[in-house]
Amino acid sequence: MAAALLSAAPAPAPKRPSAEQLRQEAMAHSVEVRSSKDGAPQRVIWWCLETAAKTASGAPVPLLVFLHSWSGGFEQGPPWIAQAKKMGWALAAPDFRGPNRRPEACASDLAVQDMLDAVEYARREARIDDSRIYLVGGSGGGHMALMMAARAPHVWAGVSSWCPITDLAAWHAESSARKNNYARMLEQSCGGPPGPSTEAEYRRRSPLFHLAAARGVPVDISTGIHDGHTGSVPVSHTLRAFNALAADSVRIDDGLITAMVSGRSVPQALSAERQDDPERAKQVLFRRVSGNARVTIFEGGHDSESTSAVLWLSRQRRGAPADWSVGKAPAAPSAAQEVSR
Repeated sequence: MAAALLSAAPAPAPKRPSAEQLRQEAMAHSVEVRSSKDGAPQRVIWWCLETAAKTASGAPVPLLVFLHSWSGGFEQGPPWIAQAKKMGWALAAPDFRGPNRRPEACASDLAVQDMLDAVEYARREARIDDSRIYLVGGSGGGHMALMMAARAPHVWAGVSSWCPITDLAAWHAESSARKNNYARMLEQSCGGPPGPSTEAEYRRRSPLFHLAAARGVPVDISTGIHDGHTGSVPVSHTLRAFNALAADSVRIDDGLITAMVSGRSVPQALSAERQDDPERAKQVLFRRVSGNARVTIFEGGHDSESTSAVLWLSRQRRGAPADWSVGKAPAAPSAAQEVSR
């Protein structure tokens, strides 16, 4: 009987790699790229098929640029190699000055240039299809993805942003109320707490105030309805980013945004705007499109879905209107996972 019980016991969960193991893996897949702005070296996770090398022959390949989270760095990049292999794409995952806790990071001009330098490195090393350069990130990576959509709209065929921070002054107030470390990191990046002397710096690093420049780029923004409660970024950041990209007639009313944040549910006035999306693991609760912009609120929290992001990006082409068609359920979908802090 004891033997039977032992044999029926579930296998222990695989041990998660340590931070040092993750960093060692990242270093093994990384290259050093010098900033064209200040000459500082940055680490970039780089992967491409041998057949896509400059010295090989064949068709150019798409480039996927993955952006790390608010408190992370390039060491978050290696898991995305699997997505690049599956799609036959090249991958670049830059460090862009690491965690957002100093002025050189957090959407600074240096961090923006680091991103563009990583793209240029990819172009030098591989035959990249310039009509299919894609950008994806969650949380702090979602913040930077939207900033790059505005700062370099000529580069991207599509931008997939998950649970992004879009207004840094608002997030400072929200983080202070939750008594977490993000308020302090914002102060380290922007020169102090929000106020008359730092207002311009907070706005300069907040994509919300620059997104009008990205209206020609297909931009897909998603977050979970419970983020800001179980996660760290209220859904208002996502909804207001959509409003900055949308036509006046389809912007979401501020009162409805407030109700969605406080109630952790989609208000009745918006509840009919849903869509079955077989590429998503999490149920879509609200979705609205305006031109090249789409917003999705799903049943979840501070989560992202790598497979659905990549499948949507794969349908986009630079200079063409956004393709909002919904594909079939993928053969090997990825589960939604909480975005790294």
